[in-house]
Formats: sequence, structure tokens, C-alpha cells
Amino acid sequence: MEDANKKKPGQLYARALEPLRFLIGGAANTTFSYSFYLIFLKFMDAVPAYTFSFIIGIFSGYAINTYFVFRSRWSWRRFAAFPAVHVVNYAVGTIVLWIAVNRFNVDEKLAPILSICSTIPINYLLSRKIVKG
Repeated sequence: MEDANKKKPGQLYARALEPLRFLIGGAANTTFSYSFYLIFLKFMDAVPAYTFSFIIGIFSGYAINTYFVFRSRWSWRRFAAFPAVHVVNYAVGTIVLWIAVNRFNVDEKLAPILSICSTIPINYLLSRKIVKG
């Protein structure tokens, strides 16, 4: 009888592809969020625009991570916990954005890209923990 804890080759392959799916899903979600950032930037300063686009990205990110990246089932409990993952991402991203714009004179339209890149590893590990349960 096969050990129930052993993973089948297909499961191992799917798990190995998670980081790639995370990057693809993250790129799609980033494009979506960044579009909102550019729209909001027409009406407000960089940090509030980043905040509102970040919130939108949390909701779309949970859907992408649940269905595409980790191939998990929707859970209201995990959905409620998912924004907590991004508290750290938001803090790090906002600090990077502020430093980039105010200390290194990076264009406000490009600074969020630095913020996003700085939070990718944190985001993957924490998102996986929440979405997979």
C-alpha cells in the first residue's frame, strides 16, 4: 500500500511550477494594480495612489493565487487572512517607494516597480502559507 504522505510525480511537477506560476500571476496582478496606480496618480500624490492600488491588488491577488498559482479552493477564512500577508509587503513597499522618490529622485511612475521587486520573496512565502493553509 502506498504511503499517503508521498507525493506523486505529477504533484511534484505541479509544485515545482508554483514559483513560475507565482511570477506569471504576479506579473498579471502587478500590471492590473499598476494601471490603477497610474489612474489614481492623476488625482492624488504617490503614496495615497499606491495605497489604493495596493488594496485593489490584494483582492485580485488572492483570486490569482488561489485558482492559478497554488490551485487551491476558495476559503473565506483564508481570504480574510490574506490581507494580513500584505501588511508586511505594504510596509516594505511603501518605505522603498518613499526612499526611491524622496532620496534618489526616482520618477513617481517608476518607483512602484522597485517596491514590487523588493517584496516578491516575502509575498511568495507568506501567500503560499495562507492560500495553501
